[in-house]
Amino acid sequence: MKNNETELGEECGVFGMYDLDGNDVASLIYYGLFSLQHRGQESCGIAVSCTNGPKRNSSVRKGMGLVNEVFDASSLENMHGDIGVGHVRYSTTGASIAENTQPLVLNYIKGTLSVAHNGNLVNAVELRRELELSGAIFQTSIDSEVIAYLIARERLKAGNAEEAVKRAAKRLKGAYSLVVASPRKLIGARDPFGFRPLCIGKKGNAYILSSETCALDTIGAKFVRDVQPGEIVAITADGIKSDMSMAKNHTARCIFEYIYFARPDSYIDGICVHESRLTAGKILAQTHSVDADIVTGVPDSGNVAAMGYAMESGIPYGAAFVKNSYVGRTFIKPKQSSRESSVMVKLNVLRNVVDGKRVIMIDDSIVRGTTSARIVKMLKDAGAKEVHVRISSPPFLYPCYFGTDIPSSDQLIACNYTVEELCKLIGANSLGYLDINRLGELTGNKLDYCSACFSGKYPVEPPKEDIRGDCEK
Repeated sequence: MKNNETELGEECGVFGMYDLDGNDVASLIYYGLFSLQHRGQESCGIAVSCTNGPKRNSSVRKGMGLVNEVFDASSLENMHGDIGVGHVRYSTTGASIAENTQPLVLNYIKGTLSVAHNGNLVNAVELRRELELSGAIFQTSIDSEVIAYLIARERLKAGNAEEAVKRAAKRLKGAYSLVVASPRKLIGARDPFGFRPLCIGKKGNAYILSSETCALDTIGAKFVRDVQPGEIVAITADGIKSDMSMAKNHTARCIFEYIYFARPDSYIDGICVHESRLTAGKILAQTHSVDADIVTGVPDSGNVAAMGYAMESGIPYGAAFVKNSYVGRTFIKPKQSSRESSVMVKLNVLRNVVDGKRVIMIDDSIVRGTTSARIVKMLKDAGAKEVHVRISSPPFLYPCYFGTDIPSSDQLIACNYTVEELCKLIGANSLGYLDINRLGELTGNKLDYCSACFSGKYPVEPPKEDIRGDCEK
């Protein structure tokens, strides 16, 4: 349950497909994006082309809104091409305007280049200025256009498209999972730290690149493997070609993918997201136990962790909220008054479930605290005797520069209040966070991860100025 003023915004989702049998891919990309809708609801787009046609034959459709609002059956039927990329967007750099929708499609001397990007660069401003001084003219305010221009420029000197992507990637600092369609190849790239997920799937004789495995399931594709941190893969008529020359010994996958961002039915780098969230709930039950009558989760992000808490504590799990699935994400409402009312429009409490009960309420995070306060009040107004809040992440103390919309520290409520003070502010009877020292258990202690938003230990030096929200600053 996210609100632009009070809670986290998702990142973006990328999806690419190349059908070696020459079949149109637009409709399957649509369904893939539909499955990644949770990663971004501001805008979306699809670009497709024919690998056996001229090098400039792209068909592109982009727009503001949800996938099913931008596309319909007629528009998809008119998009012909056996290779293509798609994107769903939530802005972490660049304004939420039509010009910033992806994928970005560049027509240049080598043909057409379609680029979809998930992540944030920390050196976008420097790269943009360098390109502008050499004559580049930018149409957007997003760092993804910087990446697209770098690839196009490097392609003029490189022997092939994947080499151009690699040369461009060497200039990038920060988080990026890229899906790039050249006239004859589908290319995927993941930054050396592996901040953002990217995987490979296959359906018949078609290859897929996707932010999450849930999108593969939706279109009936089989999971092949994850793209490794620092890996560049090129999919051609000859199959998959891999380049691992940019890989590092140390990786830093975003731990919040497992806590909140990814869909629970996805697997990221071999880890089941559903299991990660169950584990988080079990840890909370071990470290922050309390006598209560029911455990419930704030939909949808808190539900699985609540199940884990119930399993570990023996306290019954119950669905205390009814969610109106037809209400848009609260954080895209244009006015604060609309956003606040949307919390109540979107959720309603089942009075008969909580009336007279001591309730443990599980959510994934507290950013500014106002949404948590409203939900606690809703529970108590419905008759809950006590509301004990448990958060399946540690306190947010530092901003994120790698694709998660965590604001500056002065806007993070945990920086300004103790846990006890925050507990009173949100009206809870008790408050407990996930122990930062146990975060590794969410991935079975199998993966290196980034927890900079909790610890302040950034794997990449953050920018000297906070450019999030506008790449041009």
